[in-house]
Amino acid sequence: MSDDSQQWPPTAPPSPAPARAPHRAAAPAQPGAWPPAGGYPPAAPPPPAAPVGHPPAPAAPLAAPAAPAARPQTSGPSQELRAALAAVRTEVSKAVVGQDAAISGLIIALLCRGHVLLEGVPGVAKTLLVRTLSAALELQTKRVQFTPDLMPGDVTGSLVYDARTAEFSFREGPVFTNLLLADEINRTPPKTQASLLEAMEERQVSVDGTPRPLPDPFLVIATQNPVEYEGTYTLPEAQLDRFLLKLVLGLPERHEEIEVLRRHSAGFDPRDLQAAGVRPVASPSMLAAARTEVARVQMSPEVLGYTVDVCRATRRSPSLSLGVSPRGATALLGTSRAWAWLSGRAFVTPDDVKALAHPTLRHRVQLRAEAELEGVSTESVIDTVLASVPVPR
Repeated sequence: MSDDSQQWPPTAPPSPAPARAPHRAAAPAQPGAWPPAGGYPPAAPPPPAAPVGHPPAPAAPLAAPAAPAARPQTSGPSQELRAALAAVRTEVSKAVVGQDAAISGLIIALLCRGHVLLEGVPGVAKTLLVRTLSAALELQTKRVQFTPDLMPGDVTGSLVYDARTAEFSFREGPVFTNLLLADEINRTPPKTQASLLEAMEERQVSVDGTPRPLPDPFLVIATQNPVEYEGTYTLPEAQLDRFLLKLVLGLPERHEEIEVLRRHSAGFDPRDLQAAGVRPVASPSMLAAARTEVARVQMSPEVLGYTVDVCRATRRSPSLSLGVSPRGATALLGTSRAWAWLSGRAFVTPDDVKALAHPTLRHRVQLRAEAELEGVSTESVIDTVLASVPVPR
């Protein structure tokens, strides 16, 4: 398994350049947590011509979008939608401590209609994170514990004979939900893992030759343990490529762990989110409206070329036996647009591409055996690629 020791997103987002001058260098980076206090800032109007990316920012990419210094005020629902998504993060933080990066990644996946692979040791609140997110967004969630004896029909559903009508009727499986938590997906055989492929790509399941559509939104959040491999079935590259993002959940910092214990000593019950004060602050209709706005975010030909060059550079890396596919380049395009929208801009910059490169690409590349023996990681290879590809000016 790849060494994903680095956390995403990084810790200090760059201030995007004003919309009227996308050719200029970005303003100095401003540290801060995502989202900025007071919700998301109003979006900048799209420039009359396709904007061009700006020169590279300082080496450390940002963990969360920060409010631009001077941005023209615009009317429309963008500010309201971003404020609603900012409120989602606040609600989730009432139950989950120290996983802001994962919350940001899940929101981006919802905006892009993609799926997420969560990797972390047991006990870092992966299940609680998904349950709290669904509560804050008024989404339905179901959890499936993947085991070696799990069958495909246990996930997708199956035909059941009804003795009263002497007919077969379809009984829906847990995949018919908004957020499907596939817990320890690498503990079930490939046959059952493959049962999710159609659901993830086509957003439907076919039983007895009849396709049945899944609810919208539909998001698979699969988890796997990075430190235990006995009795597991490694996900094939074709299935890994179906996940939009791979998020690594690390152990909390000391002050965060103290906060976790303080909440539990005060009576916090992770099974009772309502008692913790978690309430719905956004809705599926808001997500749909936000996705429509994300689809209108512009990407200049220069930034498109930069995105392609980054992906093609992974295919030429001597440390990799498998580079990023065109599907991976498309995924990087989508996540960069969502990141730009969350930052309050109507166009994508190279810094957006850099910020999302690690979570979008780390599971789409494969190290050579000799590189692994030398201690090379996928994170270091992606860093090298980003440093070697010229940034458009």
